[in-house]
Amino acid sequence: MTQRTVLDAPDISRAITRIAHEIIESNKGSDDLVLLGIPRRGVPLAHRLAEAIASISGRPETAAELAGSLDITMYRDDLRGGSYRAPEPTSIPTAGIDAKTVVLVDDVLFSGRTIRAGLDALADVGRPAKVRLAVLVDRGHRDLPIRADHVGKNLPTSSSERVNVSLIEIDGDDAVTISGGRG
Repeated sequence: MTQRTVLDAPDISRAITRIAHEIIESNKGSDDLVLLGIPRRGVPLAHRLAEAIASISGRPETAAELAGSLDITMYRDDLRGGSYRAPEPTSIPTAGIDAKTVVLVDDVLFSGRTIRAGLDALADVGRPAKVRLAVLVDRGHRDLPIRADHVGKNLPTSSSERVNVSLIEIDGDDAVTISGGRG
């Protein structure tokens, strides 16, 4: 199987910094902002974004207040199909999400079904003023009318290709690779 690296560690770091700047700009600062990562790899990405936003804003103490996680397992539309994932914890920052701008963070945007589940899960947690989406990779092939507000890299792929995101917190290194498809 062929595999090629499309983002390495410095590329991912630059993408996170750029996305952090975009989030601050679109939110007009870091006030009333919450980043919720979708497990698994969205969670460390949300924490990295929170650290970058806190650093850019000159308020490093706010990084822990910005980031949390949102488990979407029970909101997935493929649970009946026999695929099962163990639920992960949902962790909402102490100030909650009501009347805040919530940025859902995930590693790869593909069909849009994970984000749809995220929106359903979010509705059970509170009522944000706005919801935005930040992804490290947008690979296209949507089944639902969902688009990301902040994208690290757009990667046009074929349906037979697989985008693999590795993050140091989970996998021991930072990389985005594409495998499969045409050789």
